[in-house]
Amino acid sequence: MVRPLLTRRRVLALAWPVVLAQTATATPGLVDTAVMGRTGTAADLAAVAVASVTFSFVYWAFGFLRMATTGLTAQAVGADDPDEVRALLQRGLLVGLGLGLAIQVSHPLWRAASVGGFQASAAVEMEAVRYMNARVFGAPAALMGFAINGWLLGTGRTRALLAFQLVLNLGNALLDAMFVGALGWGAAGIGAGTAIAEWLALGVGIWLVRPGLRRASGLLDPARLRSLFQANSDILVRTLALLGAFAWFVNAGAGLGDAEAGGNQVLLQFIAVSAFVLDAFAFIAEKETGEAVGARDPARLRRAIRCTTELALAAGAVFSVLFLFGGAPLIRIFIADPAARDVALDFLPWCAAVPLLGVPAWQLDGIFLGATRGRALRNAAVVATALYIGLDILLQDQGNVGVWWSFLAMYLLRAGALLPGLPGLQRAVRTPGTG
Repeated sequence: MVRPLLTRRRVLALAWPVVLAQTATATPGLVDTAVMGRTGTAADLAAVAVASVTFSFVYWAFGFLRMATTGLTAQAVGADDPDEVRALLQRGLLVGLGLGLAIQVSHPLWRAASVGGFQASAAVEMEAVRYMNARVFGAPAALMGFAINGWLLGTGRTRALLAFQLVLNLGNALLDAMFVGALGWGAAGIGAGTAIAEWLALGVGIWLVRPGLRRASGLLDPARLRSLFQANSDILVRTLALLGAFAWFVNAGAGLGDAEAGGNQVLLQFIAVSAFVLDAFAFIAEKETGEAVGARDPARLRRAIRCTTELALAAGAVFSVLFLFGGAPLIRIFIADPAARDVALDFLPWCAAVPLLGVPAWQLDGIFLGATRGRALRNAAVVATALYIGLDILLQDQGNVGVWWSFLAMYLLRAGALLPGLPGLQRAVRTPGTG
């Protein structure tokens, strides 16, 4: 199949629904933080930080369902194999259901281990447990949603992806605001709102992907399943390593006190907004890379890398400027606690650097995910996380300044660990008859 040359206009046409979808994804975290910041104490903010990073760790340990589904689906599209495109969706939904149920069953074990692992006060721990007890009921819906998300992206249905994410994340934000702001349920209300929204979104998502639910041959083919789980295992290790780095960052702030934990949590939400939005360009790179690999078209691969990365760098610079000059008023709105507010204001310049410094790492992640180069992603994430943790330990006597300097370095380490593998990936993509 001959496909048109990728242009920046085409990238923007694919990316704008993903940008809006990713903005919707980041919205609940901001709403949660704003509600807790205005109605609670620094300890409440810290509890949301601890509980949120725990669920991020648990759920995104299985984030391979989104990532592998996107890359493999895009490759099947590039290879013009519609039957395998449908089978990949159905496999992802089955795996997501099974893993979600396993998370629910094992919840008491990992909840106790995760809460005890943070250097947090007793008040923070109590609120974090209430959040987790409510949030876990959405686990099967959340993981099946990962498969839907990945499949829609891999097939280029970015507008349907936007609809799915709007239901999930705006519903989440509205329910959280009602449960916490109106009913006063605290952290438990945030967890309950998120779980309910995950089930609502799953229903909408099943309807959106209904063409992919038609019968597919080879759904349980052992060779296909082995290929899926082999790709997933490497991406799992990669995701765990990166989540470990973010958990280390949250824990480093918590160890300095509730004010540092709360202030850093608000800045982390700023970073989450920029990362979610800028990931739109990485997602398009992922899709286009996957199709180029499936079609064995090196020229298309080079074009995908160039067009998506140029636009991502421009958008990253815009975010950095917005945070630097517009972040202070938002911080004053979000945080009532004076000590936590002062920490956030002091470290706003560090936060503003992340959107631009993070672009190379995010883009390279998307490129290697689209090519399903799981081993390279795994090795790079493990190396970068180990170096980041070592650097943070070396800078512990610098307090929160050391926490932020090492955090910024982590993004450069991630990109530096992946960049040497890019020429080999490009050489591996050959047109038929040349490889």
